[in-house]
Amino acid sequence: MQPEKFYYDNKIVKWFGYATLLWGVVGMIAGLWAAIQIYAPSASLNLAPTTFGRLRPLHTNAVIFAFVGNCIFTGVYYSLQRLCKSRMYSDKLSYIHFWGWQGIIVAAALTLLMGFTTGKEYAELEWPIDIAITLVWVIFGINMFGTIIKRREKHLYVAIWFYIATWVTVAMLHIVNSIELPVSFMKSYSWYAGVQDALVQWWYGHNAVAFFLTTPILGLMYYFLPKAANRPVYSYRLSIIHFWALIFIYIWAGPHHLLYTALPDWAQSLGVVFSIMLIAPSWGGMLNGLFTLRGAWDKVREDPVLKFFVVAVTCYGMATFEGPMMSLKSVNAISHFTDWTIAHVHIGGLGWNGFMAFGMLYYLIPKMYGTQIYSKKLANNHFWLGTIGIIVYAIPLYWAGFAQAQMWKTFTEEGQLKFQFLETVTHIIPMYVTRSIGGSLYLIGAFLMVYNLYKTVKQGKFIANEAAEAAPMVKEHSPVREYWHRWIEKKPMTMLVMSLIVVAIGGALEIIPTFLVKSNVPTISSVKPYTPLELQGRDIYVREGCYTCHSQMIRPFRDEVARYGEYSKAGEFVYDHPFQWGSKRTGPDLAREGGKYPDSWHYNHMLDPRIMSPGSIMPAYPWLLDAPIDTASTPAKIRAMQKMGVPYPEGFDKEANKDLMTQANFIKLSLKADKIESASNTEIIALIAYLQRLGKDIKAQPNTTIQK
Repeated sequence: MQPEKFYYDNKIVKWFGYATLLWGVVGMIAGLWAAIQIYAPSASLNLAPTTFGRLRPLHTNAVIFAFVGNCIFTGVYYSLQRLCKSRMYSDKLSYIHFWGWQGIIVAAALTLLMGFTTGKEYAELEWPIDIAITLVWVIFGINMFGTIIKRREKHLYVAIWFYIATWVTVAMLHIVNSIELPVSFMKSYSWYAGVQDALVQWWYGHNAVAFFLTTPILGLMYYFLPKAANRPVYSYRLSIIHFWALIFIYIWAGPHHLLYTALPDWAQSLGVVFSIMLIAPSWGGMLNGLFTLRGAWDKVREDPVLKFFVVAVTCYGMATFEGPMMSLKSVNAISHFTDWTIAHVHIGGLGWNGFMAFGMLYYLIPKMYGTQIYSKKLANNHFWLGTIGIIVYAIPLYWAGFAQAQMWKTFTEEGQLKFQFLETVTHIIPMYVTRSIGGSLYLIGAFLMVYNLYKTVKQGKFIANEAAEAAPMVKEHSPVREYWHRWIEKKPMTMLVMSLIVVAIGGALEIIPTFLVKSNVPTISSVKPYTPLELQGRDIYVREGCYTCHSQMIRPFRDEVARYGEYSKAGEFVYDHPFQWGSKRTGPDLAREGGKYPDSWHYNHMLDPRIMSPGSIMPAYPWLLDAPIDTASTPAKIRAMQKMGVPYPEGFDKEANKDLMTQANFIKLSLKADKIESASNTEIIALIAYLQRLGKDIKAQPNTTIQK
């Protein structure tokens, strides 16, 4: 059959590639700024939009969805056309996808800095943006599957398997986790509460790492690493095992983020078991990538592209071994809530995702411009700056994590806690400073890459429509019996459905019992809904990102009970939409904060934390002292809570603001008694009400079981 002539669309690849560069630099700058604020809180400039609590979600979203997201789309649009021997299904859909995604990124940046957030890690964007993400993701899926269906190559290469699993799983995760009840245009509450919300959130959060930061990048690895090395993938059968085992096992592992919490023990145990099982497929993929380079190590020494890929795959192996180890309960008791977790995440983010993106861009852009890379020396310098930056970034945080855990758990001979929490913070400030130096080196390397690729572009000529030819695909009935997986590879929709079934099993078997079996989340009669003022204060707490530094989850450890009070129970959180258990303790746990300090202490602490806690690294929140409470939203918030089952009396929404002002006036009088004048309708009053409520519904129970 005569070959058909057609053209690959490089223009869309170029646009996504440039967006990867732009948002990568923006995300890294935001991360460095946030890192500096941890030891120099004045770097927030005392402005609401630039405090750590708002900047940190901006950093994570910019790196995950803007930098890595655009990297994924760059690689998919380039490789899919060549693997399918077909131009993308629709140029128009490609460009709608591009501009839609960039619009989402801009909207996310603006709204997060303005304080519009759901308060759920990696899913902070409010409901209108969630809907936009869904629509753009569907457009991407139509374009991808349209291309696969009209392909000229019968065999679906392994990279495409990972693209298909990524698309369907991310769609499932996003939809389930984003079920929320809108209160206004930019305010909503998670439909789930407490333990259920925590399980759904970390089912999503862990698998956002799995199916946005891992599986699509593995697809890129399977395409670009063999291409750059000019060698076939080491093992086809290992690819099959890697793919199916990974997508089945990964989805179960989310509960390992919630060990020793109020999550039911059976769910925690499932998370641990499947996390350990993850080592096998993850390392199978790593070895498949590294063994592909057998016999090409001389080329690795000379080619900066392959250097980036080798370190990226190695970091993938390190992170996917460390993660399961951290899910062991004995290890998790040390690592959770400490900076060890931050180091672990950045080995994956900086090493695996970042270096795969850098290597891919160094490979792609010269090809699309019909030239060679401008300077191999600059690329090698970038490689070493990035590698050294990762080491200088991560090692101090591992050190800090172990120091935190040891200091938190140390008792004197008399049985008293040896260190105040603030001492555990100030002790590791040198590690935070060193971490920011490592981040700076990594960022400088990224700037070198931008310059190098700019000069590469200037010396070449862009090939917008790259000519290609291939014979059309013809259906054949071979008398020879094929390997079973070859049959699946010919049927993309079958692979889509099978992938969905495989990933849905784990999520369903963890989530459904938590919702349907009442004994999994027992109620506590003394736990009551928040008052209207406390509800408004909680929303302010979420808006300012306080959960990024403070947890509200006391684990059943001797040191935590001694430091914070009675350990947390599942029934305490039934009215928390969303939950606020946190994942990092830069500040102390607040689960039993209510009544520990007078109202005036909280007022002065928000005005300037160093007045009440000399040496504190918390930023000041002076705007809360003057900003009025949005009382116009109170009735709608009460009605939303009622729809989600919170037992406010019928018609309470009409009386809510009256109740709010009564409680606010009590706090105003309390402050006045300590010589502090404050209007009763200011946000600081609402925040104080919320903080003073925390933990007051639960009285200490005798004979509780404590883990030592």
